[in-house]
Amino acid sequence: MSSSGWKIKLFTLALSLGLAGQGVLSNPKVAWAAGLSLDLGNSASEQTGSSLQILMLLTVLSLAPAILMMMTSFTRIIIVLSFVRNALGTQQLPPNQVLVGLSLFLSFFIMAPTWNQINTNAIQPYMQNQITQSEAIDRAEEPLRMFMFKQTREKDLELFVGLSKMERPKTYREVPTYVLIPAFVISELKTAFQMGFAIFIPFIVIDMIVSSTLMSIGMMMLPPMMISLPFKLLLFVLVDGWHLVVESLVNSFK
Repeated sequence: MSSSGWKIKLFTLALSLGLAGQGVLSNPKVAWAAGLSLDLGNSASEQTGSSLQILMLLTVLSLAPAILMMMTSFTRIIIVLSFVRNALGTQQLPPNQVLVGLSLFLSFFIMAPTWNQINTNAIQPYMQNQITQSEAIDRAEEPLRMFMFKQTREKDLELFVGLSKMERPKTYREVPTYVLIPAFVISELKTAFQMGFAIFIPFIVIDMIVSSTLMSIGMMMLPPMMISLPFKLLLFVLVDGWHLVVESLVNSFK
């Protein structure tokens, strides 16, 4: 307990005992309780500040999945891998857990330079009490903003700048983060669908060839998907499809 807290308690206790001696407070225990309540009230502001910090930390942790999905390379990767599975026609192979896990580790690989900058410029100085919490947040935000700016189309950025009805920014630093994030997300969606379309083309050609062949020999009752699936798997394995897809995904962020 601080010296000021003891002084307040002693002063309150003496005042209470004096009043008790004069008949104002007949019970000295009541006076001691009053002094204790005043001392606790003096530290209420510190406890409130700590509670607010814990609440903010829990809020950030609850938003961590959304931050990982929307502000990193995860969105593009998981969509492209889902296109690959649909183009192959293998339904649930690979399973969702495998696709999400692969997307997660690829995101860690792609975002590693950005995480290193955040750790060096923001987290480590803050842990060593060299900067304040607000400065750490600003420093951590900057590398992530630079990554999103590199992957965001100017057309999408102009769309949300116009929708926000703000003045046209002259530099990237003047663009608010709440404007940058949705522009980055729709840019990622467009890029992922473009890559998915390119992936679908060779498998559609195989489906067309198999369907035309079956119709020409009169086997219309045989599902074309049953015949084309082995050929699509064979083509995907021969060209080392997973290697090409992952290489294209990683290079698309450079």
